[in-house]
Amino acid sequence: MQQSNAYIITFSVILTVVLGLLLSGTSQVLGPLQKEAEALDKKKQILGAVISAEEIGSMKAEEINAFYNSHIATVVVDIEGNEVTEQGGTPVTAESVDIGKNYKKPVEERLFPVFIFHEEGNAEAVQSYIFPVYGAGLWDAIWGFVALDTDMNTIGGVTFAHAGETPGLGARITESGVQQRFVGKEIFNEQGELVAVSMQKGEGKDYTGEPHKVDGMSGATITANGVNDMLSNYLGHYKAFIDSKKSSTTLAVVN
Repeated sequence: MQQSNAYIITFSVILTVVLGLLLSGTSQVLGPLQKEAEALDKKKQILGAVISAEEIGSMKAEEINAFYNSHIATVVVDIEGNEVTEQGGTPVTAESVDIGKNYKKPVEERLFPVFIFHEEGNAEAVQSYIFPVYGAGLWDAIWGFVALDTDMNTIGGVTFAHAGETPGLGARITESGVQQRFVGKEIFNEQGELVAVSMQKGEGKDYTGEPHKVDGMSGATITANGVNDMLSNYLGHYKAFIDSKKSSTTLAVVN
């Protein structure tokens, strides 16, 4: 039996409203869970710069949260290295800063979170400083975290991630073997200039004796160049903060 236009329109409107309510309800239910998952993943990436992936992988969610809370202190700074506690009247925390959104702003307007890894329950016993980095790969965004030892020069570890690099090529920046190449490298040269660390073109060479170079990824030169630019740019953005910590360390030694 053929239905009238009024019936079809009414049915369509009711169906649309019902589906809209279902989607809205699902979003409200799953939204907090999604945010918790994103926050947990971020903590894993931060901690991955200072502890092994195997150790993180062995932890349950509540253990990761507890470890993070007992070992990580934070501060947010601007391009001049000054601490920022609020912006536009809104309190600012390192965890609340969206590096991707900040990346789109002029560098003078960005916020730069610093995650400070310390002995359990003792924020004064600093072991390393962890700096978020962000940039562009071949196809989409790449990002990561770089841990510097307390000399503010030696890389203690890194984690890298990506939004869409090619599997088996640029996507290898997420592999522990590639990330391990950066451990022990230095970001300042003998003249005190910030030169960061660069992945080289090609793969299979030994850069053990070269403090500012690491082996590249075969077939992924553009992604490697993106990593190089990301490290150079963002470590440069943190330079004022890094210099302030280097100065305070030097004063402490002299005193």
